[in-house]
Amino acid sequence: MGKHVIAGAGQVGTHLAELLRGQGHEVVVVTRSGSGPEGVTRIAADVGDQARLTEIARGADALYNAVNPPYDKWAAAWPPMASSFLGTAEATGAVLVTLSCLYGYGPVDGPMTEDLPMAARGTKGRVRARMWADALAAHRAGRIRMTELRGSDYYGPGAGDQAYLGDRFVPALLAGRRAFFLSDPGIPHSWTYLPDVARALALAGTDERAWGRAWHVPSVPPLSALEMGRRLTRLAGAPEPRISELPRPLMNAAGLFSPLLREMRETRYQFDRPYVLDSSAFETAFGMAPTPVGEGLKAVIAAEGREVSAVPAGK
Repeated sequence: MGKHVIAGAGQVGTHLAELLRGQGHEVVVVTRSGSGPEGVTRIAADVGDQARLTEIARGADALYNAVNPPYDKWAAAWPPMASSFLGTAEATGAVLVTLSCLYGYGPVDGPMTEDLPMAARGTKGRVRARMWADALAAHRAGRIRMTELRGSDYYGPGAGDQAYLGDRFVPALLAGRRAFFLSDPGIPHSWTYLPDVARALALAGTDERAWGRAWHVPSVPPLSALEMGRRLTRLAGAPEPRISELPRPLMNAAGLFSPLLREMRETRYQFDRPYVLDSSAFETAFGMAPTPVGEGLKAVIAAEGREVSAVPAGK
């Protein structure tokens, strides 16, 4: 068993900490507030402080970057943190495992694979592309060992209000209320189950076959938001879902008061056409299949304190 240091205790960090703890590892969770799940060492620190992060990560086998600053702060917040993670990995020898997203690719036609160029033109995509280029260069120079995992939009227990299928969507549908989606809810879209993200990160941090490249987190074949809503409500015995597109003018107006909605305008292309993630490389290399949608949605329903209906919701 080894020592694993996780920066971040949000959507993914908590799942990862609990998984690694259950596997018998020593787990340290670092956040600004010192929060984190029970049963792990929790430390309050600024991960942008390289000296402090290096002190915490001494003797660690793996260092996980599961931080997620507010969308409107990415351009300023990420560079010093990314530099700190690289410097800490070099100073300690810990494998740097970065949780990333698909923004770096920018708009693409067809399924996304890991060999696509990082061609984003938006601010958030360029930030992620720079982080990846810097980490890969450090790895190739022999200064660090690293890997990066990229998932699509999350769903699952603990998704919170930043996930499109999270607290703004699920409770409304289970209560029979109308839910709003960023674009046409009938367009196919890839979804990544949060516990699967944790499983993939844990594998990548402990298996050297994962190091030196990027991987896509195992994700089920794409389903529209409408189909996800139908499966959710069938499983919960709730009314047929009512899901409406959030009109673009209304979204733009709301962005004047909501930094989150304002920043989402940059990545709305993900919802205006099919958005498909190909995760076959990781699935083949590590024998990890994504959790079936029905099982994932059952966990979502249970987390909302609801009972699951006997009606099957498909795979």
